[in-house]
Amino acid sequence: MEEVIEKVTANSPMPRYVTLLFAVACGMSVANIYFAQPLLDHLSSEFRIDYSIIGILITLTQIFYAVGLLLLVPLGDLLNQRHLIIGQMFLSVVALIIVGTASTSTVLFAGIAAVGLLAVVTQTIVAFAATMAAPAERGRVVGVVTSGIVIGILLARTIAGVLTDLAGWRSVYLVSAAFLLLLVCVLFRVLPNRGREVKPLSYLKLLGSVLMLFAQERLLRIRSVLAMLIFAAFSILWTPLVLPLSAPPLSLSHTAIGAFGLVGVAGALAAARAGKLADRGYGQRTTGFALSLLLLSWLLISYIEQSLFALAIGIVLLDLAVQAVHVTNQSMIFTLGAEARSRLTAGYMVFYSIGSSAGSIASTYTYAHFGWEGVCLLGASVSGLALVYWAVTRRVSAISGK
Repeated sequence: MEEVIEKVTANSPMPRYVTLLFAVACGMSVANIYFAQPLLDHLSSEFRIDYSIIGILITLTQIFYAVGLLLLVPLGDLLNQRHLIIGQMFLSVVALIIVGTASTSTVLFAGIAAVGLLAVVTQTIVAFAATMAAPAERGRVVGVVTSGIVIGILLARTIAGVLTDLAGWRSVYLVSAAFLLLLVCVLFRVLPNRGREVKPLSYLKLLGSVLMLFAQERLLRIRSVLAMLIFAAFSILWTPLVLPLSAPPLSLSHTAIGAFGLVGVAGALAAARAGKLADRGYGQRTTGFALSLLLLSWLLISYIEQSLFALAIGIVLLDLAVQAVHVTNQSMIFTLGAEARSRLTAGYMVFYSIGSSAGSIASTYTYAHFGWEGVCLLGASVSGLALVYWAVTRRVSAISGK
């Protein structure tokens, strides 16, 4: 397979401020696709869209995000990554302005679709950060940068709620556009323009090579399935959580409910260390320990009506576990080939998208029919399946000597 060859063969340690800048860029970019979730009632009212239809906005965003994973992220192995990141983020600014100034539902839906499509720049940033990092620090860098993604997801609902209360729902997208534009200017000055020698490779062959990587790399297949399962568990918790918290006997306010997103951030930040453990060769142990915590977290989460403190601890454990496995997954698959990191990321994240979507659909259906106990049982089952899958695949790898 023809490939992109890096002129730079050795990487110097990445400055800490650059790593944090990447994390901020990822968090801001991914938050854009979650802003709409707490705004659906406002959007339904202003654009006169029935409640049965307005939910399509969320589905549309996820669909176009998945399309972007397949069609845009692999371009990082073909084009200049600096230009690709800056270009996609600038187009994201345009898409956010379109949403924030939309006067018809058609424009709104088109803008939301574009926001979802372009939000995949986060994965190009992760791959670029892994390429810039020295091999000995790659796991740590990936851990910090991907923590930005999880924090962005968790804080998006809180930020959207606060801005909407202060200045209306349009301010959410316009403020995000302003900050993202500022970030584009900073990245334009900071990101290195790495020289690349590119051998002829058509776009269709580039996309086809993503499938070839799955056929060739067993580690990629295993870690992608784990990603699907852990992010299904993540969505099983976060998608229906507002329902029992806002209903009697708890009847919490939206501000109080949003605070649980801040609780989740603590777990995401703590998991950044998983990358360092992967750098030291402890990726498998970290995965097993994290998946055990994931299963345990559902026991505490099930006590939602008896103790909000137990719920908070369960959320911390769940987010810690999911993020630790996610960071470990990416740290491990990035060792498969520097020339294919964007394609490896694209293939891996497709499974993330499948797991997130399936978890959201299954959890809302389960809550409607079996209540919060059913949701917790579903989450524990998926988490247990992930732990068993990891144990079996690890044993097979050990027997085969791989």
